[in-house]
Order: sequence, then C-alpha cells, then structure tokens
Amino acid sequence: MRTGTRLLGMVVASGLALTACSGDKTADRMQEAANNFADALNRDDIAAAAAATTDGKPATDTLTGLYDGLGKDVKFQVDKVEKADGGGTFTLAADWRLGKDGHNRWTYSTTGRLDDTADGWKVHWNPATVAPGLDIGPLSYSAVDPTPAARILDSTGGEFMTQQIVTLVNLAPGADTAAVAALLHQVAADITAASLNSELTAAQGKSITAVTLRAADIAPIQDALTALPNVTLAPQTRLLTTDRALTSPTWSGLADLWQQDTDAAAGWAVRAQGTDGTQRVGGPDAKPVNDIRTTLDPALQRAAEAALAPIPQAATIIALQPSSGNVLAIAQNAPADAQGPIALTGLYPPGSTFKTVTVSAALQSGAVTPDTVLPCPGTENIEGRQIPNDNNFDLGSVPLHTAFAKSCNTTMGRLAVNLPPDGLTNAASQLGLGLDYVTPALTTVTGKVPVADTPALRVEEGIGQGKVTATPFGMALVAAALAHGAPPNPILVQGRPGTPDHAAAPLPAGTADQIKAMMRETVTSGTATQLADIPGLLGKTGTAEFIDDKHAHGWFVGIEDDLAFAVFINDAGSSTPAVDAAGRLLRAH
Repeated sequence: MRTGTRLLGMVVASGLALTACSGDKTADRMQEAANNFADALNRDDIAAAAAATTDGKPATDTLTGLYDGLGKDVKFQVDKVEKADGGGTFTLAADWRLGKDGHNRWTYSTTGRLDDTADGWKVHWNPATVAPGLDIGPLSYSAVDPTPAARILDSTGGEFMTQQIVTLVNLAPGADTAAVAALLHQVAADITAASLNSELTAAQGKSITAVTLRAADIAPIQDALTALPNVTLAPQTRLLTTDRALTSPTWSGLADLWQQDTDAAAGWAVRAQGTDGTQRVGGPDAKPVNDIRTTLDPALQRAAEAALAPIPQAATIIALQPSSGNVLAIAQNAPADAQGPIALTGLYPPGSTFKTVTVSAALQSGAVTPDTVLPCPGTENIEGRQIPNDNNFDLGSVPLHTAFAKSCNTTMGRLAVNLPPDGLTNAASQLGLGLDYVTPALTTVTGKVPVADTPALRVEEGIGQGKVTATPFGMALVAAALAHGAPPNPILVQGRPGTPDHAAAPLPAGTADQIKAMMRETVTSGTATQLADIPGLLGKTGTAEFIDDKHAHGWFVGIEDDLAFAVFINDAGSSTPAVDAAGRLLRAH
C-alpha cells in the first residue's frame, strides 16, 4: 500500500507539472502579444500595432487619428497578463506628455483582451484599450484657460487691459480686393485694393490676413464682408487695452506677465468627439486667477499721451512716484511706438539733463559748493575739446547754482575734467543711472556711464555727451532719486517691486537738496522759465547733439511734489519742445 500510494502520488505530480508547463507557454505567448502591441505603439509604428490586433483596418484608422490629436510623446507599458474566459486579459498603463514642452501629463491604466486566433495570440481590438474615451470618437488636447480671465487694472481698479474678441479678416486668392478695401477703409484708412493685391501676390497663392479688428470695428461691416467670396472671418481672443489710444509696445511686459499667470493657472482637457458632441475624458480644471493691479495713474497716463500727441518726432514721457517707486505713466506717441519701447530701453545721450550727475559729483568732491563763483565763458577749449554754450552765451563769472540753472556747458566741462576717472560713473550710480533692475512686467535699461580714463572724455561726459547714454526711464529715475534721496525700486505691478543688480551707494546728506534748489532756479530764472507758472516745479533742460552735431535730442526732467518725470523727443533740435510737452502734461493733470 505504501508503494502504491507513492506511485500514485508520482503520477499526479507529473500531471500537474505537465499542466503547469503547458500554461507557461500560453502565458508567454499572451505576454508576447501584449508586449508587441505596446512596443509598436511606443515606436509610433501604427502598421505594426494594428497588425498586432484582431481588426487591423479600424485599428489603423483610430491610431492614426489618436496620434494626430494627442501627438506621439507617450509611453505604454504592459503591467499584468492573465488567462480569462478562454482568452486572456492584460493591463496597459500609459503616460502621455501633452501641451507645450510636454509639461502636462495624462496617465491612466486600461484593461484589454487577448484572443487566440489562427494567426496566434492577438490583442482584441477595442479603442478603449488604448485610451479612455477613444471608443467614443477621436481624442484631442486643449488648454483650459481660467474663467473668468484675469484683468489688468490701473491703480484705481479700472480696467486697463482685458481679454477681448478680435476678428481676423482673411483673404484667399480670387477675393474682390476692391470690395474688401472699400469696406475696410472705413476702419483702416491705409488699406487699399492695391495694397491687398500686393500682399496676395507676395503670398504666392496662400491666404493673407488683411487686418485684425476689434469687435466694435468689425460689427458694422461684418455681414458685408461675410457675403464676399474668398473672404473668411476668424474670431480670436486677445489681451488688449480697453482704450485703444493707449496701445503701445511698452505694455508687452504686462501682457507677458498676464500670460504667465494664465498659463500657471490653466487646466487642460482631453476630449472625445462623439456623434452628439464632445466628452471630457481627462485633465484638471483651471484654477482661479487673480487680476493684475498696476500702479498706473489713468489720468496722468492720458495726460501724458495727450501731451505727446502734437509732436511729429518720436517722443516719450515716463513718470514715477519717488516715495514708492510706483510707475505712474509710460507714454509714447505713434512715431515712438513704431521704434519699439524706447521709453524703457532706448539709449540716447542725455545732454544737459546729465548735469544733475556732474554737479552731484563736483559737490561730493568738496571742490565746490552751490555758491562757488566759477567762470562761464561762451566757449572754451578744455583738454583739446572746444566746448560752446548754446549760441555761445557768456555769463562771465557766476555762482555754480546760476551756471547750472543757465546750463553753462563750459562751467560743467571744467568741473568734470577735474574729477577722478570714475567720479561721474559713481555719482550716476548713486542716482540709479547704470543700475539694472529686474521688475515684474517691466523690461528696462537705465543707462551707461563708462569710466572716463582721459580728461577729454570727462569733458564730454560732464555735459551728457561722449559715451554717456541714458533711457527716458533712466533719467526719470535720476529725478526720482533726487526727490527721494535715493533711487526707489521701480514697481509696475502692485506688490511686485523690482530689484537692482547692485545697491547704489548713498548720497551724502544734503547733496540732493542742493541739486533740487538748483533745479528750482532752472524753472524760476533759468532755461525753463516757460514753466514758472507751475508752483514748486523743479527741472533741468537738456539738448543732446548726435550724428554730425547738426541734430539734437530734446530732454526735460522734472520733479513736482511726489512726481518725477522725464520727457524725451528724438531729433527735436533743442529742449524747447520737451519743456513745452512737460507744460502740457502738468497743466492738464
């Protein structure tokens, strides 16, 4: 009995071993079939993936549409294969990288079937095995922006920039350009049949966008445009100023910040297109987004724009609040806008407005006081450089404060030549000129004041010429630094101040007050007396020659209470137009 029992046990064990061996081969084949399918998907080999299924033609069509809709940045992995109901099942894990730079991840796990067919083990074709919702219809990816969209507000809470619907007017070859031009001329006077024909010819058979119109502009002509053959209207959403007159490249930083905040809060969605509409099958909702509140003073901004409107040359006004660093206005006229954000980044010789720096350096050197009597000849040869006053005016010998107010080039050139090579560089830095700021929504340059290694270069720099350059923003910062006693960190978005690349050395006590007294004299009895009716105004005029000394930029920097500003006019010929623009600004505001 013991022997028989042992023999029976051996037979049973052998049978189990055979069954297990047979099961392992089946499992291996099922595993191989599932792996082949996943590997083909990972290689973007649609033909191989479709061949690994039980129904190649619909699989090919569906997988082609899948990659068209979601891209090919995906990794599939088979996690588990099991026998079930005469066939098998497997789990397929997927990790998609979607959107710009693949920063959105869609991960999921599905279950598929395996069938033992005459051609071997195959994946039973079911679109839902590859992706949730694929059995409903083609999948697509899209970002989901926050709703409602953030607004950009001025300092009073009024809307400055909002997301608005604009319409692209697109023309295909064969469009009646005369009819289109007749309609568009009502809102875009520069569009003609000839200009449209020229654009279509240059496009070489492709469509062109004739113009992009705001809702109020397209409304009166929308039906007539729609009725024209080969004309299509394409609505889009864009961030625009609520007042079109304030449109300027200087606002690009605000638009960039708005987009960054929107992107950070955005959700995304994978949607399946079915016969009765779309169904969301993946992706998170957008997060709420806060409005962006700026420091802009709307009344001052409009006054600055109006002050520049009559000027034919490129002109800008920058206004800051010295006590806080708040940017109150950034204005440019149309000729300036055509050159870019020159108010913030355009570098020009600052001319006599730089004498604020020269006087500061001279006072700090201890060589002079505001009352030191100095010569102001009509012209003087200083270190080989012939320096004239405007129209060669000659004051004889006068106190330094008078030479400043009357803008004596000869006096300032002589002061500068006796400074150390880095004297003007250091004095400029104390007033913010030469500092680089990183300020949210504001890309700025202040200026450059190189070390003057030669006396001749110091003479040039002392009157704001030579290698000295400044932006309108930089000179407004100089005015703000004198008003505040130190350069304030600029702020355009409330709660997000800028930071300088290095800290400015402090001005000695009393220096700023001495210079401000000279700036007051400039208005009361100096070169800006046309502004003497404005109570308490401090200022400094500037004329900066360039090219062949036959052209000159016009400048004026000023301080009025807690307002510091700079006016710049390209190729104005003198400072007079800039002073006049400052007057229009201040009297209107």
